[in-house]
Amino acid sequence: MSSQEQADGAAEPLATRVVLSFPADIGEHGRGRIRSDYYKKYLTKVHDAAAEGDEWDEFTDVGCCGSQMDVPLVVERVEGGSRIDLDTEIEYVEREACGINQGWSVQHDEPEALDD
Repeated sequence: MSSQEQADGAAEPLATRVVLSFPADIGEHGRGRIRSDYYKKYLTKVHDAAAEGDEWDEFTDVGCCGSQMDVPLVVERVEGGSRIDLDTEIEYVEREACGINQGWSVQHDEPEALDD
């Protein structure tokens, strides 16, 4: 227990599940990246708490050349407390497209590459 938690008397309760939404214009490759175990672990390490309506401006690698794709995530629902750790389950739902930049889409199966 941290000194702040000791001073407060107890730790904030743990979130058992956090539901995040991602924009519909992320293609299959991007969806696979954010749904991976390593990415979910990354999210629990860079965010120590979540509340409904929080917007997380994240990114993911694209698997080559050090390139990355921005991924705007929105916290849709939090179950349990607000504190996040490795025991918190991360789930995803799709929301309306937002026109994310997919400049690297020619390398993968993103919608812009499929439309050509």
